[in-house]
Amino acid sequence: MDSRCHCLTNNDRVLNPILYNILSQMDSSKQSQDCLNYISVPHRCNCEMRRTLCLKSPSEICKEASAVLVKTVHFIKSLPAFNQLPLGDQFALLRSCWAPLFILGLAQEHVDFEVTDAPADSMLKKILLNRQESPEAKREQPTMAGVSKLKSCLKKFWSLDLSPKEYAYLKGTTIFNPDVPELKAGLFVEGLQQEAQHALREVVQLLHPGREERFARILLTASMLQGITPTLVTELFFRPVIGQADLLELLVDMLFYR
Repeated sequence: MDSRCHCLTNNDRVLNPILYNILSQMDSSKQSQDCLNYISVPHRCNCEMRRTLCLKSPSEICKEASAVLVKTVHFIKSLPAFNQLPLGDQFALLRSCWAPLFILGLAQEHVDFEVTDAPADSMLKKILLNRQESPEAKREQPTMAGVSKLKSCLKKFWSLDLSPKEYAYLKGTTIFNPDVPELKAGLFVEGLQQEAQHALREVVQLLHPGREERFARILLTASMLQGITPTLVTELFFRPVIGQADLLELLVDMLFYR
């Protein structure tokens, strides 16, 4: 199956020919190429699932997201078993689990949000900047596909209507992931995950007797977390707040130094 973007049609290629010629002349390395190379000029993809998006109400949602992130860090800090791990293992687990834990926090706090099309740089701005890519352009931007995955995941958790204890033990199974590479205490982490899963199963049986399938449904829904990238979470919820800062560095500072 051809997965290439087909939104650039023949009609699109003849739009704005004057601007294209100006851009071509500004890049001396392109002067010897023929007009067929026009298809390599960056363009805003109109394919529905590749549309770049941003929050519709960033000031409100970013504030809620920041509060969820602070609660996430405090939850990790509160786990004695996590604090007993070697520092290298703590950092590796934090890097692996912060985004899934944050999404679980969004679900638990019922943080809903709306998105809109991200504003595209004007052609004039690109000309004036001599087509130099900004840091924002180099980063992976939130797309309709990524946001759809996130919203679908949240809706699945909301339909399960997990209790605080179920969320807590599910977070434990997420934090203590023995599959994270280069763990020095991998066997200990694996044991902690098994304990968290066992506790989750017990609380599910206690709160929902006769619903044996619920435990499997919770784990199946949790597997959706792995399909949502930390980059999507960062760019959608925190880039408007932290600017060019590295979010992982901020999390390390919050977890280990505050």
